[in-house]
Amino acid sequence: MISENPRVRFAPSPTGYLHVGGLRTALYNYLFAKKNNGAFILRIEDTDRTRLVEGAVENLITTLKWAGLDYDEGPGKDGGLGPYVQSERLTIYKKYTDELVQQKKAYYCFCTSDRLKQLREDQQKTGLQSKYDKHCLHLTENEISEKLKNNEPFVIRLNVQPDELIHIDDIIRGEVTFNSNVVDDQILLKSDGYPTYHLANVVDDHLMKITHVIRGEEWLSSTPKHILLYQYFGWEIPKFAHLPLLLNPDKSKLSKRQGDVAVEDYRAKGYLKEALVNFVALLGWSAGDDREFYYLDELCRSFALERVNKAGAVFNIEKLQSMNFAHLQKKSDEELLILLKEELASSDFKSHSLSDEKLLLVIQAMKERINFVKEIILNAGYFFTIPQSYDQDAVKKRWTLESPQLLQKFIEAIQKTDNPLKEDYENALHKVAEEVAVKNAAIIHPLRLAVSGVSGGPGLFDIFFILGKEETIKRINIALEKIKT
Repeated sequence: MISENPRVRFAPSPTGYLHVGGLRTALYNYLFAKKNNGAFILRIEDTDRTRLVEGAVENLITTLKWAGLDYDEGPGKDGGLGPYVQSERLTIYKKYTDELVQQKKAYYCFCTSDRLKQLREDQQKTGLQSKYDKHCLHLTENEISEKLKNNEPFVIRLNVQPDELIHIDDIIRGEVTFNSNVVDDQILLKSDGYPTYHLANVVDDHLMKITHVIRGEEWLSSTPKHILLYQYFGWEIPKFAHLPLLLNPDKSKLSKRQGDVAVEDYRAKGYLKEALVNFVALLGWSAGDDREFYYLDELCRSFALERVNKAGAVFNIEKLQSMNFAHLQKKSDEELLILLKEELASSDFKSHSLSDEKLLLVIQAMKERINFVKEIILNAGYFFTIPQSYDQDAVKKRWTLESPQLLQKFIEAIQKTDNPLKEDYENALHKVAEEVAVKNAAIIHPLRLAVSGVSGGPGLFDIFFILGKEETIKRINIALEKIKT
């Protein structure tokens, strides 16, 4: 039973870029909120000051908006429960930490890094779990006061009680049970005054009225710590749902060592946001049928956490490319025109002279031949500029001693036409072939080389029509001068 108007959050750390796993977590939170008339909150968890990257917050927000995941509350969208950046909430964390200390549910720890290192080494030698030994729990009030008075560095640790069973009712994984004996007396407040993830996470989720915590499987082992904190504070525990890992094809955890993992990388490569979101949604979830093509609004209507798998999901780049092709084919020519003009503006062809009308013809000619809009530029730059070279393998195979004469005759034939259409170019070629008694291919192949520089591509007469009569003749003449057999 889902609570009325659930509240969920995506809480990334601003460490440089948005991992595709982070995009999936954000997406599942967003879909769950929209499906159930809830709120999707963005919270920036920047308490680890050693890992902060300048501009990362702005980049995260920009990337989420690009993907269509607009948050209801967060930086710049105050819902009355902010601030939504943890570094702006330090007094809040101190207040609740002090409360736990007063209730003996947390305690000061003054142990030096050297002592902690020695403790870990000793435990490893004897095969014990590495965890704090509660040494400072037994300090007297006077000892604590004296150390504080002398400004000795300290942290505050949670006082975990032994031999307690901690139950997690996970929406995806079912009942999961931990024994408190395996839970360390985790640090709540660091020596720099900043909270750890564990404390800030729980305090913020409570104060921001989060009803469902949907996050990656890697946080499952931390959940007992969080549940203990909820219990020690006397707060209602939210529902948990831990998402499966994303895996490389070899079933190892998805990492940059085996390919791109940043959403920004896929965006830069030209993947459509609709395709990436569709693909990521299916990494661990299905509606229970064979359907794979979704738009974001359709995902919002279909999504259910109960249909998320426990097993890791393989990130298959070929599948993503196929998804991109499918979404590209569904886009209107006018939508693709906008994307093509954006690509051209940052390419070597930004000074091209083709009108929007001609660019639409380019799109129609190339649409079924590409997975990415930028491939129009990469594979068919001849639409925008005269070829600077000619495929030498094709020259050897397709350019014969008769080619110059045949191309000259073709020029003469189309010079007699005014504003020729595609069929006019085709008729002219057929007429020349009949006159000199050769197959059409004997003219088509050298013509394609002359105007495009390559041996393959869309319909030749489409190319002629897009380039226009004068440009077509100009290119054939240039090729006649440059190509020698």
